[in-house]
Amino acid sequence: MRLFPGVSLFAALLTGVTVLAPASPAGAEAPSPAHCARQDRVHVPGAERQQSTCLADLTTAGLAGTPYTDLADQAGLAAKATRNPSGVPGVQVDGYFPDDSRLNATHGWAHDAQFVIRLPDHWNGGLVVTGAPGSRRQYSTDALISDQVLARGFAYAATDKGNTGPDFFTDGREPGDAVAEWNRRVTELTRAAKKVVRQRYGHAPERTYMTGISNAGYLTRWQLENRPELYDGGVDWEGVLWTTRGPNLLTSLPVTVARSQGLATDEDLIAAGFAPGSRFLWPYHEKAYWGLTQKLFRAEFDPAYDPDCPGATAGGTVEQIFAPCASDASYDYASRPASVHRAVAKVALTGRIGKPLITLHGDLDTLLPIATDSDVYARMIDARGRGGLHRYYSVQDGTHTDGLYDTYPDRLRPILPCYRSAFDALTRWVEEGAAPPADRTIARPASGDVVNSCALEG
Repeated sequence: MRLFPGVSLFAALLTGVTVLAPASPAGAEAPSPAHCARQDRVHVPGAERQQSTCLADLTTAGLAGTPYTDLADQAGLAAKATRNPSGVPGVQVDGYFPDDSRLNATHGWAHDAQFVIRLPDHWNGGLVVTGAPGSRRQYSTDALISDQVLARGFAYAATDKGNTGPDFFTDGREPGDAVAEWNRRVTELTRAAKKVVRQRYGHAPERTYMTGISNAGYLTRWQLENRPELYDGGVDWEGVLWTTRGPNLLTSLPVTVARSQGLATDEDLIAAGFAPGSRFLWPYHEKAYWGLTQKLFRAEFDPAYDPDCPGATAGGTVEQIFAPCASDASYDYASRPASVHRAVAKVALTGRIGKPLITLHGDLDTLLPIATDSDVYARMIDARGRGGLHRYYSVQDGTHTDGLYDTYPDRLRPILPCYRSAFDALTRWVEEGAAPPADRTIARPASGDVVNSCALEG
């Protein structure tokens, strides 16, 4: 059933119903002498289960229709005309770390803390680590991130963050534990992947980068603040901002629920930080994102607020999952008990990054308004005296997911090509000492291929 544009696919992502056929990659090539060398030495430290496979192509072009990627879990993240590289042979390792939650059904394992590690035959000495955005799983950024970095020769590792789907907030013993686990799982995977790289290639990575979009952009910020020794730098694509006193999602989203209940006006949303130019995106976000996101994270950090509306459940109907809790229209984070603020403090950001970071954020982001997110985070970094380690690029007419470009090609531009340019700029910054352009707004060009090209400098 198609409720409104894009939501049928999004609902499938939330409910975790994707089933992958056990097929083999088509067009497998005869192995060269170096193809998948030392595969037998690859053992992921700390993994409870792992399986490694020698593949002719580690990119989505070669893995589509096989158990080694999941195109449905990538839905909506990229514009349809996005061009991706292909033809990267190597080893893929899938598995999971010990965990007591069972929300991720990928591979039929019904086990969380799943990961994927990809080791190209032709390695450039680097490693890229990421986590899943939203409540998606470990293959969700294969087309956005994995394909591109593999083609450049990087090893790649991604985690499902330890809990997935619309019931992610049920994981953990105390409020805030589910999101706190995300950070722990990234650290766990990074340490393990570094050792796997040593096993496969004979030495540890010369450089390691952390990166991600949305929730994984948050993970990038947190890792560079709290585990900087593990990384050489990172690219944060519209990371979620969590601060103990606010702003955070629980301070920005209640007004959107109030609007859906007829209790707030468009002007109230603008006063709360939503860009006036994003009005045309509000109906979609009201149906697909706002109420759902508010109740999921309120259930994670403040489950006592409305026990009769704890959040979404995978066993519910699509309508029930997406429907906001009416009580969230009057949610006031500032007045909630200290225990709620302590739960958020478990995962809060400070701005005290320890390695170079590039942040990108669309000025029409309608889930994470730039004014209450990356603008604030950039000021936090400056206040900590770490501005020299940071570059911040606002992308004109960019919004939270590039898939919406296909609906509004005359009003939006994809951020992915700017992200790819930013990643290249980061590697030059780290490896060659070439500083990226100063903070700026990346203007939308009047002509050209905006889906596949983006210059950081005007």
